[in-house]
Amino acid sequence: MPHSTRRTFLTALLGGLPAAWAANRATAAAGVARRGIGLGMDNYAVRAMGWKAAELVDYAASLRLDSLLISDLDAYVSLEPAALAEVKIRADDQGLRLYAGSWSICPTSPSFKATWGTAEAHLRLGLRVAAALGSPVFRVVLGSRDDRKTPGGIAARMADTLVVLKACRSQALDSGVKIALENHAGDLHSWELRRLIDEAGTDFVGANFDTGNAAWTLEDPLDALERLGPVTICSSLRDVMVWSVPEGAAVQWTAAGEGQLDWSALASRWAQLCPKVPIMIETISGFSRTFAYRDPSFWNVYDRRPEALDRFERLARRGRPLEAFKAPPGAEGRPVTQAYQRGELERSLVYLRDTIGLGLKA
Repeated sequence: MPHSTRRTFLTALLGGLPAAWAANRATAAAGVARRGIGLGMDNYAVRAMGWKAAELVDYAASLRLDSLLISDLDAYVSLEPAALAEVKIRADDQGLRLYAGSWSICPTSPSFKATWGTAEAHLRLGLRVAAALGSPVFRVVLGSRDDRKTPGGIAARMADTLVVLKACRSQALDSGVKIALENHAGDLHSWELRRLIDEAGTDFVGANFDTGNAAWTLEDPLDALERLGPVTICSSLRDVMVWSVPEGAAVQWTAAGEGQLDWSALASRWAQLCPKVPIMIETISGFSRTFAYRDPSFWNVYDRRPEALDRFERLARRGRPLEAFKAPPGAEGRPVTQAYQRGELERSLVYLRDTIGLGLKA
């Protein structure tokens, strides 16, 4: 096992921090101005744990978080009203606001799965679940960057998604739950998502903003926030590292405070653009993706906007390659992956609470 992997694993197994270090951390944090912005987590950050909703609630509460986005419907033991009510009570008792979510609602996307029926049935089910949990939103996605290469391109997939959204408008309004559509895995540039939200109607649709995914559409996350912040109603954030390669740029996601994202600047704009929305962390780290945008054919499916690309390239010029994470094979791999994911998330939360001043709980 690589030394860095072993160190992460053993740290998580040992649990806790030395008392002196924790005391110093508390003293330092006490001097940080609080920003009045909630701090939470997306359950996908610790997907290797395999936890169901009750375990996720208890874990989030143990981290003194304000909110928890459960972005998978199969995280619930049951979707019956009584079972969902139990989850809500458990969260309420621990001062935790629940946010509900699921995945693709675009019926023609390669990412769409008929697990919950048609795209419209999936969205209607999610709205019901969100209402039962007291979630103000139901988070969904269109698909991934693969949609950009489908017949008709991303514009056709946006049109198909718009039909589904509009079909569920009355249920969303009646339930008091807004649909939070994410910029997901390179599917939508920030300006494409904003256009789709505006066409659907901001009375029932908003954005689930994802900083890491913004980099997969060759955007500086802070630039994307300027476009999506005014309609952001939910979040799944992480840090990014971007560096130049001969064919274009590589992007690797990482823990907050360990990449290039200026979290202080982000928090300041967040407080101006969407202050009531908690910043929820979805760390997905340990691998990079290369975007060969110096090949002219790349732009056959992406929308080239020189100003946005220039801001992205500024990140690439300042960035550096990061080491990839790889779990050992066999039975040892799962606990190492679990420890790695928890370490990425928990370091992010410590940094954002103690250095940036996020979180509403003392």
